[in-house]
Amino acid sequence: MIELPTTAKAVIIGGGIVGCSTAYHLAKLGWTDTVLLERKKLTSGTTFHAAGLVGQLRSNANITQLLGYSVDLYNRIEAETGLGTGWKMNGGLRLACNAQRWIEVKRQATTARSFGLQMDLLTPNEARDLWPLMNVDDVIGAAYMPTDGQANPADITQALAKGARMAGARLFEDTKVTDIEIENGRIRAVVTDRGRIECERVICCAGQWTRDFAARFGVNVPLVSMEHQYMVTEPIKGVTSSLPTLRDPDRLTYYKEEVGGLVMGGYEPDPIPWARNGIPKGFHYSLLDSNFDHFEQLMKLALERVPALENAGIKTLTNGPESFTPDGNFIIGEAPELRNFFVGAGFNAFGIAAGGGAGMALAEWAHKGEPPFDLWSADIRRFGAPHFDTDWVRTRTIEAYAKHYTMGWPYEENTSGRPCRKSPLYAHLKEQGACFGEKLGWERPNWFADRALKETPEDDYSFGRQNWFDAVGREHRAARESAVLFDQSSFAKFVLKGPDAAAALGWIAANDVDRPAGSLIYTQMLNDHGGIECDLTVGRVAQNEYYIVTGTGFATHDLDWIGRNIPSGMNCQLFDVTSSKAVLSLMGPKARAILEAVTRSDVSNAAFPFGTLQIIGIAGCPVLALRVTYVGELGWELHLPVEFATTVYAALMQAGKAHGLVDAGYRAIESLRLEKGYRAWGADIGPDYSPFESGLGWAVKLRKAVEFKGRAAAQAAKDNGVQKMLAGFTVDPAVILLGRETIYRNGTRAGWLSSGGYGYTIGKSIGYGYIRHSGGVDRAYIEAGQYELEVATERVPCKVHMDPLYDPHMTRVKG
Repeated sequence: MIELPTTAKAVIIGGGIVGCSTAYHLAKLGWTDTVLLERKKLTSGTTFHAAGLVGQLRSNANITQLLGYSVDLYNRIEAETGLGTGWKMNGGLRLACNAQRWIEVKRQATTARSFGLQMDLLTPNEARDLWPLMNVDDVIGAAYMPTDGQANPADITQALAKGARMAGARLFEDTKVTDIEIENGRIRAVVTDRGRIECERVICCAGQWTRDFAARFGVNVPLVSMEHQYMVTEPIKGVTSSLPTLRDPDRLTYYKEEVGGLVMGGYEPDPIPWARNGIPKGFHYSLLDSNFDHFEQLMKLALERVPALENAGIKTLTNGPESFTPDGNFIIGEAPELRNFFVGAGFNAFGIAAGGGAGMALAEWAHKGEPPFDLWSADIRRFGAPHFDTDWVRTRTIEAYAKHYTMGWPYEENTSGRPCRKSPLYAHLKEQGACFGEKLGWERPNWFADRALKETPEDDYSFGRQNWFDAVGREHRAARESAVLFDQSSFAKFVLKGPDAAAALGWIAANDVDRPAGSLIYTQMLNDHGGIECDLTVGRVAQNEYYIVTGTGFATHDLDWIGRNIPSGMNCQLFDVTSSKAVLSLMGPKARAILEAVTRSDVSNAAFPFGTLQIIGIAGCPVLALRVTYVGELGWELHLPVEFATTVYAALMQAGKAHGLVDAGYRAIESLRLEKGYRAWGADIGPDYSPFESGLGWAVKLRKAVEFKGRAAAQAAKDNGVQKMLAGFTVDPAVILLGRETIYRNGTRAGWLSSGGYGYTIGKSIGYGYIRHSGGVDRAYIEAGQYELEVATERVPCKVHMDPLYDPHMTRVKG
C-alpha cells in the first residue's frame, strides 16, 4: 500500500464523480499537491448506480454554462486519458402532452436560445422518428437538444481519476477520514485511519454522507437521502445505440438506451426518504431492496408511452439512495461557518450532468477564493435558519423531489414545512386575506384577497395572468394614489459596531458610508472584478455603529461577505439582529399624513429628508424610521422591536383609514419596482455585473480618494466602457414576461431578460435585461437599435428604455 503523504495543499474527501472531477481540475491548475481520500472504492457511494443522463438546460444561465462545460469535458476526456467513458452525444428529447406543458416547453426553447443553446421544437411524428418505440397519441409536441447525451457514471469517474493522477494529484482508496483538526477557526489537518495530513483546504464531496460529516465541524449542508429507482431491460427490438435520451415529464419518467435495452426511471409523487436515523455503517457499493409495489405507478405510466416494455425482460430494478436538497439544486462553495472548508454535494440525481462543471467550479473556488462565475442559485450560502433542522429539510426535500417533473409554474410557492418563521402580524394578516409566500422559512404576504369580491387567498397557477392579477393591481394603485403598508419583517438586519466600524465598512462598501450619524446610504459591495456581491441599505446610527438592511434570502450570504471582508486587525463586531426587529413599510403619497397622525416627531421633508434615519415614537414604541423606498413613492421603513409590532400596526391602520391605507404584499412591490427601474440582486444584478453595467455607477465613490474593495475594476469599467448594459423594455400588456426571454437588437440575439412582470400604472408588460456587444455598449448604442423579444419562441416588438418608466416627482409615465 502506498504511504499516505503528511502534507497537502488541498484534501478532497470523497471519490465519486464530483470529487474526482475536483481533483482533476485542481491538478490542471497546478495544484499537484492535492490528495483525494475515499473511504472505500472510487464511485462506491452513489456514483456507481447513477442513471447517467446528461442534460444541460436549466433556468439559470450560469448553471446551464456549468453543465455545458461538463459536456465539453466529457467530449475530450476519453482521448486525453485513453479510458472509455460511455459518453455519447445522442441528444435529448422532452415531450409535452398538454397545452400548459407545451407553453412551458416553448418557453424552455426560448431560454435555450437566450443562453446560446440549440433546442428544436418538433411535431409528435418528428419526435417519434427520433424515438420510434414510443406511442405519441397524447403528445402535442416535443423539444430536442442535440448536444445532450449520456455517460457511464463509473467509467467517466475513472477517466477523471486517471486524468487527475496524470496531472499530479494523488488518490487514495480505503482511507477513511476520521476527523479534521481546527485551530482558531482555521483548518490545520485531516486525520484518517492511516495517518494525519496537514493541509490548507478541505473539499468535501462525500455525497449523502456530507451533511452528518460537515455538521461535526459546525457546517450546515441541507441534504437528505431519498430512494430513487430505475429499471434496466433486456435488449428490445428497435432500440439502437443512437437513441436519444427521453424525458416524459407528464408521465414523470425518463429513458435512455443501455446495451440494446432501456433504462427507465422517474420521480413519483410520493417519494420515500431513506436513512432517517443515519446511514448504516459500512454502506458502500450497496443498493436497497427493490420496491416493485412503489415502482408500479411509474411502470403503468411508462407502458402507455412505450408499449414494448410490456414484453421486455427486466434485468434489474435498481433502488439506490441519492442525496437531494430542499430546492432541487446542488450545493457548492465555501462554508460560511468554516474558512477553507468547501462543499460539493446534494446533486439531486443529476450529478453526472453536473460533475464535470462542478469539479471545475470547486477547483477554481479553492484556487482563487471565488467561483469562476456567479453560482448563487447553487451557493451554500443560500440557506438559513430552517435548514439546520434535518426534519424540516427532509419535509421540504420530499416536496422538491415530487415536483421534479411537475409543471414549473411561474410564481409557484412551496407548501411543505409551513408556516415556519412568522412575523408577529401573521395571524392578523391572514385574517385580512393575505396569501402568503415563503422565503428562507419566513411567511410573507404576497397579495391580499378581497373577501367582498369572493376572492380566495390561494394561488391558481398558469402561464397566463394568474388569479391574483387584479388584487395586486389594487394594491399597486393604492401605493401610487394613497398609501400601503407592507410587512417586511423578514428583511435581514445586521449591526456593525466598534471603533473601526466606519473604516471597515468604508473598505467593503462601494458608496460613501463615512457620513454623519443619521445618514442612510444605498450601496453595493463589490468583488475584485467590480461585480456586485451585495446590494443593501446602510444606516449610520452612531459614530461607531451602523445598521444594515438586506433582502430576506441574502441573510447568510451577505453576513458572510461582510464578515469575511472586515480587514484583519480592525476592531468592530458584526451581529445578526433580524429576529429582534419587525419592519412595517409605509409607502405612498399619503404616507407623511398618516405618519404625522401617529407621532409627535417632525416628519416634514425639511426635518426628515430622503436618505436619513431617525428614532421616532409611535404608540409607545421607539421606532427606527428609515426614509427610503423600493417602490418609487414617498415612504418610510419602520424598524421596531417585535413586541411592539401589532400595536404600531394598529395605530397606523387606524390613522390611515381616512387616507385609504391598505395592506399590500410582495407581488405589488415587484410590480412597483419594475416601473421605477429598481434593480433586484440575484436577477438584474449580481457578482457578474458591475455598477457601471447596471446603471448604478452613481453609487460608487470614485470621486473620493479612498481605497475600497473592487475600486480598480470599477474605475476601469468607468474609464474603458462596458460590453453589456442593463436596459428596460416594454411590450403589449397581452404578452407575459417572466424573465429569460431573448432580446434581439436589429434582428441579432443580444441578450436575455433578467426580470419580467407587469406595470399597472403604465399598463404594459415590463422586462429588464443586459444588451451585450463585444465592441462595447453605451446608451447611444442601445437607443440606436430596433428591438424584439422572443417569448415562448415567438418574436414580439418592444420599446427600449434607459430611464425609469415612472417617476412620481416628474409625473412622467412611459410605455
